Amino acid sequence: MTEKRIRVGVYGAAGYAGMDLVEILVKHPDVELVFGTSNTYEGAPIPGSNLKYIPSEAADLNGLDAVFLALPHKASAPVAAQALKLGVKVIDLSADLRLDTPEAYQKWYKTPHPNPELLPVPYGLPEINRANIKGANLVAAPGCYPTTTILGLYPLLKAHVISPDAPIIVDAKSGVSGAGREPKANTHFVEVFGNFSPYNPGRVHRHVGEIEQEIHKLNGEIGTLIFTPHLLPVDRGLMASIYVTLNENFNSDQAQSLYEEVYEGEPMVHVLPPGQQATLRHVVRNNTCAISLTPVTPRYLHITSVTDNLRKGASGQAVQDFNLMFGLPETTALL
Repeated sequence: MTEKRIRVGVYGAAGYAGMDLVEILVKHPDVELVFGTSNTYEGAPIPGSNLKYIPSEAADLNGLDAVFLALPHKASAPVAAQALKLGVKVIDLSADLRLDTPEAYQKWYKTPHPNPELLPVPYGLPEINRANIKGANLVAAPGCYPTTTILGLYPLLKAHVISPDAPIIVDAKSGVSGAGREPKANTHFVEVFGNFSPYNPGRVHRHVGEIEQEIHKLNGEIGTLIFTPHLLPVDRGLMASIYVTLNENFNSDQAQSLYEEVYEGEPMVHVLPPGQQATLRHVVRNNTCAISLTPVTPRYLHITSVTDNLRKGASGQAVQDFNLMFGLPETTALL
């Protein structure tokens, strides 16, 4: 534990990701939580702390060491720019800083980037990008679907054993909390319970651009990404069922040892033994990703990658980034 606690503020602290973030931070031995913002719940107690929510315009960044931004896209980047000018480190949980160029942001979010001068930003997936996160002043925490998908594919991408002549198919399902706390007609209990529905199928979901950007950095020779998310009638948890075609020089039976080797020593990624299947119960309310592998034929492999969309898919990963940025043990407050 450091002698002086790191002073931290959280914007968007009353959203689902923000509440999980506060829950982790109040137990962090090196953190002093200074404020949590919410314009909707201003004045209400912040669960687990002795603080009350304040409106975002009342937040004082002076004297802070770091700020977490659990804000909607377009609202986050201006706050990040303001914090950086004051020497405050920023971990952004929104989509504003995940894409490397303003052109890519415009393409996927249909609006000009609010602060293009900030781009590009280190992508906060520690298992892949740890060296760039350590000591950084600004990190973009990945989305939940990209985190789960990229971790599921990473060993194969790193080894360059996925066939470029076949698509990568990602059939993903997320709990309703992934849609945020603000009520929407299609996420009410009576709409979700007893139902199961796809949305934004194929190649139109906003996270497609983020996933493709990062997998192309790892391996530029891949096939088309087909990504279909579904709304799962549970409160939290995310499962990506991934189907890949392998190169002729790599057999699906070799995948287990490859994944175990790549993720050996990674505290937040668990490769399950052969024959076991990853389920939401492996990850809900913890900060890990669980992966299972099923060889289908010598050239076809099925990967199941699961996370808690609010933990390793959002807040837990943001704290993992925070720990790296401040030179703390990476798993502090997360295991």
